[in-house]
Amino acid sequence: MSPVDTPQTGPAPSLTGRIGTAVGRFTMYRLILVVLAVLAAYSLLLNVLGWLTFGIPEMLAHLALCLGLTYAANRALAALFRVNPHTESSLITGLLLYFLFWPSLQPRDLAGVALACVLASASKYALAWRGRHIFNPAAAGAFATGLTGLNIATWWAATPAMLWVLVPGVLVVLHRTRKVLMASVFTGAATAIITLELLRSGMTAGMGVWQALAQRPVLFFVGFMLTEPLTLPPRRPQQLALAAVVGVLFAVPWNLGIVANSPEAALLAGNLLAFLAGQRGAVKLRFAGSRPLTPTTAEFSFEPARPVRFLPGQYMELDLPQARPDGKGRRRVFSLTGSPGERLVKFGVRTAGPLSAAKAALLALQPGDEVTATAVGGDFVLPRDPRRPVLLIAAGIGITPFVSHLSSGALRERDAVLLLLARSADEVAYAEELGTSGMRVLVRLADGSDPPAGLASASAGASGRLDGTALAALVPDIDRREVYVSGSPASVASLRRAARRAGARRVRTDSFSGY
Repeated sequence: MSPVDTPQTGPAPSLTGRIGTAVGRFTMYRLILVVLAVLAAYSLLLNVLGWLTFGIPEMLAHLALCLGLTYAANRALAALFRVNPHTESSLITGLLLYFLFWPSLQPRDLAGVALACVLASASKYALAWRGRHIFNPAAAGAFATGLTGLNIATWWAATPAMLWVLVPGVLVVLHRTRKVLMASVFTGAATAIITLELLRSGMTAGMGVWQALAQRPVLFFVGFMLTEPLTLPPRRPQQLALAAVVGVLFAVPWNLGIVANSPEAALLAGNLLAFLAGQRGAVKLRFAGSRPLTPTTAEFSFEPARPVRFLPGQYMELDLPQARPDGKGRRRVFSLTGSPGERLVKFGVRTAGPLSAAKAALLALQPGDEVTATAVGGDFVLPRDPRRPVLLIAAGIGITPFVSHLSSGALRERDAVLLLLARSADEVAYAEELGTSGMRVLVRLADGSDPPAGLASASAGASGRLDGTALAALVPDIDRREVYVSGSPASVASLRRAARRAGARRVRTDSFSGY
């Protein structure tokens, strides 16, 4: 699935929907970079006000060293390995190390920070499998530097004065990456263990919780490092289990020879577990061709260098290097539209302008050109029990994950209803496939026209936005169906609310986190 201006046939966007739309304008990398930059500026302000006592020269030198060295090391290593450097990623790593190591002008401390920066950058290439880095780079650099004794990560971002900006920043990032539940599991496990340990030492429960959240790096760790998508397993149950395991490793004191418990050690252990659970490594995709779906959408087909493991409804992240980067990053997430058993992997994409540089690079591909798939994931999969009825609601090109369910045969024997929202009849993607599917398909068009042949209209007796009342009239048994909603962040938020008001007991939304 790619970004789309979906038809205004759902309820008026809620505050959550508007926030999602605003945040969704940023790529994941750009958003994290902006939030960390704001935190860095805020830390300098706190030092000026006397809330931090590192000293402005120390902090500025530390910041310049972290950013400059990770940027330079990344450029040099990219040239050595003959790949395009990812500037935003290197700056994020530099800012993370800025908050991990104590600002200092002592030569030994500076040498340790410099080593951490170089090792963190090198880990993206040396500690990688088939193009995918296994470990969080900042954690890997900090951990390896600690073993040398030159410097030790202190995670000084865990300072009460930082909470005023840290908390909203973490919440924005978690909302963007759709990892609030995972973060809650980790935070709950780590905070409970730390609080119990402090209770044993005579501290009150309230003070224990405060110290866990305000003076331990729980929030910074979960917001910017544990939930990094590239080092997570692909499914939500796996991610929740990982959060619990890492929460225990983070909070429980342990010692294995020269390695003792630390946030970075806990994270690296979690990264290894995640790597073993997922699609191990990047996959080269050779462009096979494209076909138009509507005047504003097209389907792109690729031949993978090796079989790709995925479930119908999941997405794939593509690395689309471009000649003139536009600052939005080169990685984009698209829902897979084909069946896991097919030779080609396919994506339905909106092709109307304005185009990002990455989208322009996708449209400019010629047969035989190669791109890299860096990750596969998502939980937008159907219930295992085929007897459970479902209602599928798609806004615009949000139809793509449902096409994967359809092409795999997963909907063949299931009681399923599909409701598709589009601007006009010629904007209904995959109309032929839907018309011959044998499934009950309802189409609601914003311009009030008739749907394509073979598809039933969902506009009779209704006008304007699709609210809970209209949805209940279209699907009277919605209360017994598991509801799936796919589309842009704003559409998903409003349609989810409509489904709840119509009586739906369980609503799943596409876990796709943006482009």
